[in-house]
Amino acid sequence: MAEPPTPLCLPYPMNRPQSSQWRVLKFGGSSVSHASHWQQIRSRVSETLDAGRRVIVVVSALRGITDLLAARAEGGGSIDDAVLVEDLRDRHRQLIQSLGLDPSLLDGEFEALEALLGNGQSGDLGWQARLIGMGEILSSRIGAQWLAAQALPCEWLDARDILISQDLPNRSEQANRLSADCPAAARPELDRALSARAPALIMPGFIAANARGEPVLLGRGGSDTSATLLGAMLNAERVEIHSDVPGLFSADPRRIPAARLLKQVSYREAQELAAMGARALHPRSLIPVHQQRIPLWLRQTDRPEIEGTRITPDARDHGAQVKAIVQRKGITLISLEGIGMWQQVGFLADVFAEFKALGLSVDQVSTSESNVTLTLDPGANLASPGTLDRLVGRLEKHCRVEIMQDCATVSLVGLGIRTILHRLGPALEVFEQRRIFQVSQAANDLNLTFVVEARHADRLVQQLHQQVIPGGTGGDSVFGPTWEQLFRRETDRPIHHPWWRDRAEELLALMQGREAAYVYAIDQVREAARRLKALRSVDRVLYSMKANPHPAILQALVDEGLGIECVSMPEARHALSHVRDLNREQMLLTPNFASRAELRQAIDEGLRLTVDNAYIIEQWGRDLAGQDVFLRLDPGSGLGHHKMVRTAGSHAKFGIPLAELERVSRLCSAHDIRITGLHAHTGSGILHPDNWHRTLETLGEAARELSDVRIINLGGGLGVPDRGEDLPLDLTALDAGLGALRQDLIRPVEIWLEPGRYLASQAGVLLARVNQTKGKGEVRYVGLATGMNSLIRPALYGAWHEIVNLSRRDEPGDHVYNVVGPICETGDILGLDRLLPECREGDVMLIANAGAYGAAMASRYNLREPAEELVLEN
Repeated sequence: MAEPPTPLCLPYPMNRPQSSQWRVLKFGGSSVSHASHWQQIRSRVSETLDAGRRVIVVVSALRGITDLLAARAEGGGSIDDAVLVEDLRDRHRQLIQSLGLDPSLLDGEFEALEALLGNGQSGDLGWQARLIGMGEILSSRIGAQWLAAQALPCEWLDARDILISQDLPNRSEQANRLSADCPAAARPELDRALSARAPALIMPGFIAANARGEPVLLGRGGSDTSATLLGAMLNAERVEIHSDVPGLFSADPRRIPAARLLKQVSYREAQELAAMGARALHPRSLIPVHQQRIPLWLRQTDRPEIEGTRITPDARDHGAQVKAIVQRKGITLISLEGIGMWQQVGFLADVFAEFKALGLSVDQVSTSESNVTLTLDPGANLASPGTLDRLVGRLEKHCRVEIMQDCATVSLVGLGIRTILHRLGPALEVFEQRRIFQVSQAANDLNLTFVVEARHADRLVQQLHQQVIPGGTGGDSVFGPTWEQLFRRETDRPIHHPWWRDRAEELLALMQGREAAYVYAIDQVREAARRLKALRSVDRVLYSMKANPHPAILQALVDEGLGIECVSMPEARHALSHVRDLNREQMLLTPNFASRAELRQAIDEGLRLTVDNAYIIEQWGRDLAGQDVFLRLDPGSGLGHHKMVRTAGSHAKFGIPLAELERVSRLCSAHDIRITGLHAHTGSGILHPDNWHRTLETLGEAARELSDVRIINLGGGLGVPDRGEDLPLDLTALDAGLGALRQDLIRPVEIWLEPGRYLASQAGVLLARVNQTKGKGEVRYVGLATGMNSLIRPALYGAWHEIVNLSRRDEPGDHVYNVVGPICETGDILGLDRLLPECREGDVMLIANAGAYGAAMASRYNLREPAEELVLEN
């Protein structure tokens, strides 16, 4: 690799630091991707030098770069190398330009990258390690040059000369090369050697070398581990990890804004939090500093005034308490069953020998006379495809084997969990309606863990946090501010008071002579529309009419200034025929796997069209000649309350993969098709603003190479709270984030949203009379006049809807019922284990949040007519 010019080290006024006075500062991918953050990095380095300390800065690759390189390393030739190199070159060129550095700074590195891509093979682990680690080399070269240009005495340090891994027995070659382990013992000779160099050094994280000089990677969280290894080797005063969050919280703060910052925790607690799913820190990175008792500080790069989390040997024990609720997804559960294992000497030894033979580390274990259940954490088991199949084959020699891969762990983490189980009892009622596969109480008494279906994990964490961590028993020395307090400009939280409680008598009157009905409050539809229209960063809002195509709802939304988004020509014609003053300019058609005839009809009728498949351009491009179109892109991953409503990622049928964008663009040019809009939709029922922030970043990057793009459609999926205690979507944060990101777009564009559920769900209720009640053992049923033929969401998605007995709304709930319908299906369930007053024949039950995807998805299954639709005007 060509060496860049040695940075010029200008005189820096400071006392020469003593050799033992080191601080290690690590900055993550988000921190090194923007010029403004490099100003913060410079300030941290300068402060450290002014304090008379030497400093080593460890950096990650620019955000997203390692993912691209890893995809190429794993995908072989399926990714165009020229496109990949140009993408990487462009991203780094932008940073170099914004920092005012020489544009040719990385020419040598990119020449080496091109040569590497041309000579490697995806099965070569050394080639993979070298390729995937290129991102850190690129970012650290930029950083070294820029810090030196700021009159700081800075030099580049090659991590492969410092961090030497050791091959561990019982680990696969893949793990030793791509998730390597380095000893963390103090190295006085390294201290002396580095003290002879510039007082400030900058080093790429994540990469290392083995004893044979071959490149290796330190695995997930590798840059954090690089920093803590250095801190341990140099007996540093402290290690600081700077990222886009200020530290550890009592839960994932981006999902639970009420999560509180943990100001100080012990190594053991931090290790447990990281191991059980806390994302701010990787558990491997704690081992070196724990061994050498080096303090570790977690800070936020662009908010240095926030104290952050300190992990120190001096953390005070505040007695038994739960400090955090965390989760891990992607867990594999393995159940081993067999009567023959009872009292069989050596059975467990034989079973675990099979895991050892395949280099797999077991996470949690529970046993009984005829069953052993255990889990595998994918973060600790870097294995090749097919390993799990081979494991099953080996285990089946000993017993019956059942595998469940879509699991998650939900853990309560803190000190002395055993001693406070009696206090946790009421909180554990949140598991009442959830299937639990395994319960594990850690031998070190630091966690209580439940293995559940992955789709329930988010909800369980939210409910547990609300009940277990209202404020913390350790006072302000343990718990800091909430995420809301730190980052929300306005913390006013609207009190959820559903409209139907105030209009109960009116609803009951509507049910005279009726068995079941949907009722829509149009004023609620209008209020929701006005909230979205008030967003300053959004230029146009379209209603995704598949949520509810009722003419009164369509008319109200068009009257409020919204457009209409359709997914079929029948929808488009329905809107045009039922809504006055609706013109085609206010509409967008986004079909999926529609016929060529339907496409031609849309063009003939002058509808704006979204294309979500390269096939349309390849095979039917002649039909679109001269047209302006949107492209629906797949940003790579989806979100949502259930896997069946996640509309991005390789397992979703929607959208053009980002890797195909250049080819589709060329095809459009060949057919004289103009790409004037980009569109993405990740899923439904999302309550986290950063979903649309990430989508704007992704589509904004894609728009750089598409000069005709003037509209970016961020899709819909805006969620609404299902339960009264749930936090609503923070529109203020959504607006602020989009507004800030607009400033970084390559050209001015319009930003569109196309929500459906947000506008209609809370405005609608489903009313149904009680037909019968029934008891079966301890289970009580209340059977309604309609069921999944009117509302299929609970059966299809496991959706939760609030259910109340409207006829007895003032009576306390003292009976637990399963609420079911009259359809001849076991899955005809509207709600399980609901606490209600005693229900009687003829009572009117209300099912809330039913205005979206209720009547629109209804059927005549069993030839039962679904509930009719009624409208309440203001």
